[in-house]
Amino acid sequence: MAQNKKLMLGNQAVARGLHEAGCSFVSSYPGTPSSEITKFAALEEGVYAEWAPNEKVALEGAIGASFAGVRAFSAMKHVGLNVAADPLFTVAYTGVNGGLVVAVADDMGCHSSQNEQDSRHYARAAKVPMLEPADSEECRIFTRMAFEISEEYDTPVLLRLSTRISHSRTLCGMEPSVTYQAKNYVKNASKFVMVPAAARPAHAGLEKRMIALQKYSEDIVINTIEWGNKREIGVIASGIAYQATREALGDDASYLKLGMIYPLPLDLIKKLSESVDELWVIEELDDFIETHCRKNGIEVNGKESLSLLGEYTVQQIRQAVLSQRLPEAPMESALPIRPPIMCPGCSHRAAFHIIKKLKLTVMGDIGCYTLGSAPPLSAMDFCVCMGASVSALHGFLKSRPEYAEKTVGVIGDSTFLHTGINGLMNIVYNQTPATLLILDNSTTGMTGHQDHPGTGKTLDGTTAYAVDLEALCRSVGVSRVKTADPFDLDATEKAIKEELDANEPSVVILKRPCALLPVSRTGCKYKISEDKCTKCRRCLGIACPALQFGINGGIELDANICSGCGLCAKLCKFGAIVKEDSQV
Repeated sequence: MAQNKKLMLGNQAVARGLHEAGCSFVSSYPGTPSSEITKFAALEEGVYAEWAPNEKVALEGAIGASFAGVRAFSAMKHVGLNVAADPLFTVAYTGVNGGLVVAVADDMGCHSSQNEQDSRHYARAAKVPMLEPADSEECRIFTRMAFEISEEYDTPVLLRLSTRISHSRTLCGMEPSVTYQAKNYVKNASKFVMVPAAARPAHAGLEKRMIALQKYSEDIVINTIEWGNKREIGVIASGIAYQATREALGDDASYLKLGMIYPLPLDLIKKLSESVDELWVIEELDDFIETHCRKNGIEVNGKESLSLLGEYTVQQIRQAVLSQRLPEAPMESALPIRPPIMCPGCSHRAAFHIIKKLKLTVMGDIGCYTLGSAPPLSAMDFCVCMGASVSALHGFLKSRPEYAEKTVGVIGDSTFLHTGINGLMNIVYNQTPATLLILDNSTTGMTGHQDHPGTGKTLDGTTAYAVDLEALCRSVGVSRVKTADPFDLDATEKAIKEELDANEPSVVILKRPCALLPVSRTGCKYKISEDKCTKCRRCLGIACPALQFGINGGIELDANICSGCGLCAKLCKFGAIVKEDSQV
């Protein structure tokens, strides 16, 4: 009988692999490009899936489930692995009970991230095996295989994805789920309690395990040499870089296609090296494989001809290896830049309008509101990582207290619950007169509207306790906490001014649901009264995509995308922006 096949996103295929592997516990924090894995996993029969407040909590939950004897999984983006690194390094010592797999999605090209971190270094640093699929079908198969490796070698396994693999579709097989019998939990302090007396022998065991895994990497079926028509050029590649290289060089080159990218199969690398005239390593971001080859005396070509930055194109690879260019596609010429922008009706736009009006210095954070840094709002001065706005605000004002009346921190509700609360405790504990603005849009907006502990719903839509942000802030010692609707411009400005004048820690919660949530759809539309419009362009200062220059130099309002929030109407001093049903 022919196997059932389905076109799947790479992330969807990972979720399918979880089902087929008998994984029953999934805990993650959303982060593009990994977010869809957990959403799709929640739809699979027999899989419990949840959103956790952050990646560390998610991985620790998966570790607990593994210790209990079931197969467990956690997904995150590359910077999320930084947050989860603490438990990762130690669970490499303890090993597992049920299989434990961690998917990490790298973002070459910074499509939706603040850096281009190469997560392969975590595999080497934590000394855990890492697999890297090159299409959706391999996402499914490698996920199943990762659990088998995890249990056979008593180790967590990293599954490395990328934006292109996570968000592209290829045809996938569909196999039934294995019948996985949960393992019994047996008390074993020497294995699971990592005090120094247990950690020292565990480290020795870890090193022996890596030796065994290195030998395994030589024979594993996902590491294979694909001989080409000619033997002049050999290429070592994995993941999306393999796909681009195959397209660039075709069958005239021979390939060592790596599915397990750590530990690396040295004998296979030597075999290819000895069989070709010229050996290349094609890998995006860092020279991870290339350095390994050179360390072992194998001469390769790589980063001297290719970049450490961004994604590789087929054209770049062909030019580097063959010094040839492919015919340019008609649309390959430079296109106008289209910067990301807040959605029509976004309440963050109103908040940043007030912030800009007050000429404040802003310690920013990760979320939709990071777009407040872009012109014409240009109302953010700092952005490093999740939760850093609060901690950096403390350090900034402790160092320069004279800036306190003109400096705020800005963070979203999901990010505040992720890692912001610790920074606020630090502000209170060390008595810093800092003002924090929490832009509460009742969702994790930037990654696709996932719920979090403050929304009152779990991943499957079940009603849950919603964290009261006001009460939470007061519980850590903030006595001055106010809530305002950012679209009430006067109230918002008043609240921010009052708290900046207060010589103690304070919080202003600017609360309004995300414009894309169903609860925010007003059905109200606005239009421009040409008779009243003076073309002063003040309305364009809020950077709403529904407002644009007209052909005649005036202002036009695109009714197709107008959300009806009315912010532009409030800003127009001439009453030129009115509701569609109004008489003009």
